[in-house]
Amino acid sequence: GVVWAGRPQHTNDRNRSVPLPQLLALLRKPGIRFVGLQKGQGTDQVGQLPDGIDLLNVGDALNDFTDTAACLAHMDLVVTVDTAVAHLAGAMGRPVWMLVPFIPDWRWGMDGMRTPWYPTMRLFRQPKLKDWATVVDRMARALPAALGLGATPDSESERP
Repeated sequence: GVVWAGRPQHTNDRNRSVPLPQLLALLRKPGIRFVGLQKGQGTDQVGQLPDGIDLLNVGDALNDFTDTAACLAHMDLVVTVDTAVAHLAGAMGRPVWMLVPFIPDWRWGMDGMRTPWYPTMRLFRQPKLKDWATVVDRMARALPAALGLGATPDSESERP
């Protein structure tokens, strides 16, 4: 499952949301089907993806958290920015990777890959302001191992 944008009215949305095309390094991984859980703002970005990306966005068909939770229950992994979906997946104990901006919300602290809030959540932090490319590259390298596809896990630290 993938969520790339939060609610535009959020005071820090410009820093926490990621344009979907910036996730291409992750979305180009062969043999992996991605399910977009994006609702409303940002769904139009699916049309900007190049051919060959296996992404089906079902977000606008999700009417409430019950629908979203039912969908999350079938995901091997949820990759998301800091949204309600991140919290729901974490509360459900689902494996969730969250893209964290350089200056994060207080809940996530300033460093580290883990959060005391959700034991199944891994934080992928920007090493510098607006640098989503490094975050997405780390995720793309770690994804095959996380899904049991045989690659070695990413052992790099979260912040240089």
